[in-house]
Order: sequence, then structure tokens, then C-alpha cells
Amino acid sequence: MNGLDSIAVRTNFSVLDWGIVIAFLVISTGLGLYARKYIKSMDDYVVAGRSVKTYLGVATIIASEMGLVTAMYSAQKGFKIGFAAFYIAAISALVTLVVGLTGFVVVPLRRSRAMTIPEFYEQRYSRNVRLVGGAILAFSGILNMGMFLKADSLFITSVMGFTSDTQLKLAMTIMLGLVLLYTILGGMVAVLVTDYMQYVVMAIGLVATSVFLMGRYNWHTIITSVQSIKGDAGFDPVQGVGGIYMVWMGFLGLVGAALWQTSVMRAASAENEQVVRRTFSWGSVGFLIRFMIPYFWGICALIYISQTPALKAVLLSKTASSEDTLRAMPLALTALLPAGAIGMLTAGMLAAAMSTYNTYLHCWSSVLTQDVVGPLTGHRLGHRQRILITQGIMFAIGVFLLLWGLWYPLKADLWDYMAVTGAVYFTGAFAVLVGGIYWKRASRVGAFLAFACGWLNVLSLDPVKQALGHPNWNAALIGLISVCATSAALVLGSMLFPDRKKELASA
Repeated sequence: MNGLDSIAVRTNFSVLDWGIVIAFLVISTGLGLYARKYIKSMDDYVVAGRSVKTYLGVATIIASEMGLVTAMYSAQKGFKIGFAAFYIAAISALVTLVVGLTGFVVVPLRRSRAMTIPEFYEQRYSRNVRLVGGAILAFSGILNMGMFLKADSLFITSVMGFTSDTQLKLAMTIMLGLVLLYTILGGMVAVLVTDYMQYVVMAIGLVATSVFLMGRYNWHTIITSVQSIKGDAGFDPVQGVGGIYMVWMGFLGLVGAALWQTSVMRAASAENEQVVRRTFSWGSVGFLIRFMIPYFWGICALIYISQTPALKAVLLSKTASSEDTLRAMPLALTALLPAGAIGMLTAGMLAAAMSTYNTYLHCWSSVLTQDVVGPLTGHRLGHRQRILITQGIMFAIGVFLLLWGLWYPLKADLWDYMAVTGAVYFTGAFAVLVGGIYWKRASRVGAFLAFACGWLNVLSLDPVKQALGHPNWNAALIGLISVCATSAALVLGSMLFPDRKKELASA
């Protein structure tokens, strides 16, 4: 039960909107299945034959990183802290631009021709480092993805007027099933083909909705409303989130561009190094937009809900749960947008959700196949066998997502949950990957120690904090400590236990 159960939710979702959504799902799935004809090898399946050019790369990196879950957690931040949230968008775009201009990490990875980050670990360190790094990457990434269905289900529930858990579970199962169908059969080609189409639909929905909201609320109304509700903290990120959190967001911006496997796979799929640089440089605009537009929607939702007594009593109370505040944006939009427009928005958001699902499902299943199963079998599997294993793992991940989304008690903001689960991998990977690329003395022992220190971030998960009796531990501070610890571990481990050529040859 939640605080919104007893409130009659207003929705403008009509038969016309249903038609728009169903038409989108049919076309999107058909395109994904059509892409199957182009799959001839594991390279085609994992990195689309390394033939992706700039425009497709930019469009698909924006589409995959701008999921419905992105809109939900960003809108939640905008709803809760107002314009102070814009700092996260600005730092993310800036860091991504720097990565594109300098080629930091992504260009050396493309040059190595590794299809995944752990594959680079084997090239640089050893097979065992690849095995451990691949397992941690997949575990963290799948756990990170665990709240996608829950967040998306909250959007669908609010917009379409679903009232029962059975309807909700059925709708999400169908959507995930469609994504699994074409992603399993079509691989990276299907991801790229459908991402491009979904990028177009999503862009139309984002722009149209934002223009409508700007017509509904002028800037004077928006600014004065945020000031009256949030005060100065609604504009100043130092007051709104704190200095430590701001530094942590800066590091997350770097990770999202240069170290997160779903972004790195765009570099691996690129035609050449120049395309990699252009993809991330122009993609920085997308990283800015993917945050700022949903923040704006969340701020508009704040205004609408502050003017709606029944919703205000629940969503602006001090006891409002994370799941309640995640509903703020869709509840506001479904009441504000007219019939037809809400269908276009929902199609756009489903496009965003599906492009993220297919990218992440493809990414983590490929990592497990290439970097865990492959090394364990001595890389003796043929192309067809590896594709079949990848497809089986992808299906298992889909089942996990359904179960985890229903079981895990989401107490923190969704964005903060994703930061914590991702940090289990990327704090260690930052040290191992950057050290491996830019420092010749980085060793296997140092890499293993860095991976071990990354597990400090599980202390920030709500069940762990509750079990240890420290529910108020600062997740951002733990994350920054972990970054320092992993970097120190790599340096000290490498200096004390340097690699020897004989050991590397037998690893």
C-alpha cells in the first residue's frame, strides 16, 4: 500500500492514445526482428561488425542513455530539489565533451579492438583479471538495472490508469518480452536499428511535451513557485544536495561517458577512432538533454501537485516514500496533457525504455559470455555457440529483472540507488582501466586489490545499512572513499607485487 491508493487519479489517456502506443510497439518489434538477417558472426552480434558511423552512433548513444528510467529518476530529482538538480546535467555534459575531445579511455579501448572492458583486462593484465572483472561488471550492471521495471511500471500505472498489480505485471512482462524477443534474435544490429527509430519517437515526445509545459507555466510562475516551495535550496546545489554530493556527481559523469560498458560498447562499435571522438563530443549534448528535460518536467510536476490538495498532502509531505515521489511526474503529465498528446508521450517514453532495455540486456549478457564463460571454456566456443549462450543469459537476466523489481524495497532516490549499485563495479574499474591504459607498471595484484575495494559500496545499499544499524550513512562519501581506496590499492599492489613476464605467460 502507498499514500496514493485512496486518491482518484485523473488521466486523459484515451482510446486514441492506446492506438498510438500499440502501433509503436508493433513497428518497433518488427524492425528488431528484421535486423536478424544481418547477424553472421559474434562480432556482428556484439558490436555490429564495428561499422557504426557518427550519426547513428550519436543517435543510439543518446537513445540508450535516455531511458524511461532516466526520465523517472531525473524528474524525481527535479521534483525534490528543483533547479539545483541542473548541476548534475551540466557536469555530465561537460565531462562527456572532455572525453570526446581527448579520447580519454574510449579511444585506447577502440584501438585495442576489445569488444568489452574485461576483454581489455585480459589484453593488459591476464585472463583471471578478465574473469573477475567481467563477473563484477555484470553483477553490478544487472543489479543497477534491477529497478528499471519498477520505475517504468510506476509511469505506466500513473499514465494509463492501471489499478491492480495483475494489470501492471502483465503490461511490463509484455514489454520486456518484446524487447527480449528482438534483442535475443537480432543482437547489436537490432539494438542499433530499433534505437534509431526509438530515438526519433523519443525526441518528438520530449520536445512536444516540453513545449506544451512551457506554454502552460511561464518562467516567472515556475521560478516563483520553486522559490516559495523550496527556497534558496531549490536553486543552489550546495544547499540542495551538498558539496560532497556535487563532487560525487562529477565522478559519475566521467564514469557514465568513459567507463560504463553500455557507453563503451558504442566506442567498440564505431567505424574508427575519429567516429569515437565525434560520437562522444556530440553525444555530450544528449547527456545534457537527458537530464535537463526530465528535471524541468519534475519541476512542473512540483507546481501542479502543490496546487492539487489531495496530491500535495501525500507527495509533498515529509513522509512521502521514494515510490510516491517517482509518480509525481507521470501523475502531473497525464492530467495536464490532452488526449493524443499523452499517447505520443507514452510511446516516446516506451521508446526510451525499450532502447535502454535492449542495450543493457545485450551488454550484460555479452559481457558474461565473452568475459566469464569464454575464459572458463578456454575460448574454444564457436560463434554459434557463443550467440546461443548469450541469448540464454539474456533471457535469465530478464527474469531476474521482474523478480528483483518486485522484491527490493526502494527507499532512497532512484538515481542514488543506481549510483550505489554501479559503484560496486566502476570505482574499481576506474583504477584498473585507467591504470592499465596509462601506467605501464599496473599489475594483476593491484587490479585484484582495486576490485576488492570497490565492494565497499555495498555498505550504501539500504538493506545493508539497516542490518548494520547505520541507515544514515552518506552514500556519496562512501563512494568517494571507495574511489580513493581503489586507486591507492592499484598503486600499492602494483609497486609491491609487480608482474613478471613468466607469470603473465602462464596466467
